Amino acid sequence: TTEMTNHEEAEIQISELDLLSSMFPYEEEFAVTDQLALAELKHYAENESAEVPSSKVQFILNVKAEVPDASVVEFSMACALPFKYPTVLPEITVRSSLLSRSQQIHLNSDLKTYLMQNCSGEPCMLSARQWVKDYAAAYIDKELSSSSMTTAGAMQSEATTFTRLWIYSHHIYNKQKRKNIIDWAKELSLSGFCMPGKPGVVCVEGLQSSCEEFWSRVRRLTWKRILIRHREDVSLEGGGHAEIQSQRKFSTLEEKCFDAHGARGNHMDLGQLYNFLEEKGCADIFQMYFGVEGH
Repeated sequence: TTEMTNHEEAEIQISELDLLSSMFPYEEEFAVTDQLALAELKHYAENESAEVPSSKVQFILNVKAEVPDASVVEFSMACALPFKYPTVLPEITVRSSLLSRSQQIHLNSDLKTYLMQNCSGEPCMLSARQWVKDYAAAYIDKELSSSSMTTAGAMQSEATTFTRLWIYSHHIYNKQKRKNIIDWAKELSLSGFCMPGKPGVVCVEGLQSSCEEFWSRVRRLTWKRILIRHREDVSLEGGGHAEIQSQRKFSTLEEKCFDAHGARGNHMDLGQLYNFLEEKGCADIFQMYFGVEGH
């Protein structure tokens, strides 16, 4: 690709700022905090001979996101566009009164990773805003995992814990949810199974951080009732691929239907579920789910 000229970059910045102001017309959603820099940028874009602007355009985007208990949290994105944006990434700091310092650091570093992977050379303020809307709330309740993330030692152990989550839902019928469960597990390299119907059972296993990301996504969908019924964590010595594979009880994540019956073909044969779990060496889980011994 040919290098973008400074004037092209300036024009892209201006058109993106115009787009933001038309999408978010209210001051409390979007506000340019440095009008002088914006005026300089416009002057520069329109005049070949103009001086390069001396300061970056800075603005605030406020995003409201729902948290699992249905309350709304406001996140503020303080943004600055470096002169070479979008060839270089924007500078964004997300803040919220509900984030602890370590959660804020964790959130901002994940946002930066997302931008590095998805947005080089393209205007990306809208996708950054959408990312914050979709994911930021999850950082508020990552209690211990994120506060310990800041120490190098914890980073080490974070990468080398194998986790298995046993998730219980009142029911799982919705096709889109079932597709999400399988797609997300695949994306996060998790194995396990999903038993749709009533009740719904999901088991995922893999790296701890991937399991937690999966759970934070799944729980944000609307459910009558969903919870982690049981969790297993195993510390791995080296955390290499082979060691992770050796911990797995399932090879991939697949949907399991056990002779559905009932009016909607949705009550699964729990005896078959028990046999399946027994085969995988997980029979003790059955009692945790249903409070009865299998047979």
